[in-house]
Amino acid sequence: MSSLEGWTLGWGIDVILCFDIGGSRIKAGLADTAGLRALGEVATPVADFGAFVAALRGFAQGHDLRGVAISIAGVVAPETGRIKVANIPCADGRVLAHEVQQALGLPCLVLNDADCFALAEARQGAGRGHGTVFGIILGTGVGGGLVMAGRLVQGAGGYAGEWGHGPILPPPFDFPCGCGLRGCVDAVCGARGLEALHRALGQPEAGSVEILAGWRAKEPGAVATVDRWLALIAPVLAVVVNVVGASVLPAGGGLANDHALLAALDGRVRQMILRASAAPLVVPALCQPEPGLIGAAEAGLEAFG
Repeated sequence: MSSLEGWTLGWGIDVILCFDIGGSRIKAGLADTAGLRALGEVATPVADFGAFVAALRGFAQGHDLRGVAISIAGVVAPETGRIKVANIPCADGRVLAHEVQQALGLPCLVLNDADCFALAEARQGAGRGHGTVFGIILGTGVGGGLVMAGRLVQGAGGYAGEWGHGPILPPPFDFPCGCGLRGCVDAVCGARGLEALHRALGQPEAGSVEILAGWRAKEPGAVATVDRWLALIAPVLAVVVNVVGASVLPAGGGLANDHALLAALDGRVRQMILRASAAPLVVPALCQPEPGLIGAAEAGLEAFG
């Protein structure tokens, strides 16, 4: 199923409360084995953990629940359950699943939002029928998640799939990254990175949407920027494909909404990988508009069902 529209609930005994939590909004839904229904959304209380928990509790009222599953813009260490989440300071460093469980009186599962995106695409979206799915996020920054044989791969520290980080790109494109390193794909190839790249190539200030519109219109400055963007990102993604053996890479995020850009990236990547592929690899994600909720529902039903 590609969206929440049309998902119906059978109201079995295994009803899961799902959240997709970002730095701006908390989105909630209810899931059972028959489907998923949105409950609504509220602003994320980023500085007050009591208010943060109260916001979650508000969605739990009046429902007979089996558990809580959370997709959040942070990395959860599987070894400790402790979360690193830069844009929600009140939750940063906490063993969030335990604290939510204590507050709501329900078992709780917390997963990275890119992992939930990848799981949603592997089971319900563009990755259905594929053994190894690498979901990629091309949004403000760059992220991803890996699913093999229908199972999410988290890895040590919860960082599996984080292809956006590492000192990979050479000078003069080794821009400083928020992770503390330089030359990360995240710093150059997300939407803000594309804008920085445009400036670094001597082009006037422009937003990513404007740059891509210029590229499609064959404006020379925008074409030069996007060509360089493709030359920087495609080899990294090709190495990822070779390493994990993915047969499809569903792409989400703001830049991925430009299907012409995805097609250009797909063409470059397929020229660089070892396995010949006539079929597209980098494809638009299908689990819109709420892949975080769908992925959380999939994980929660598996964990608590």
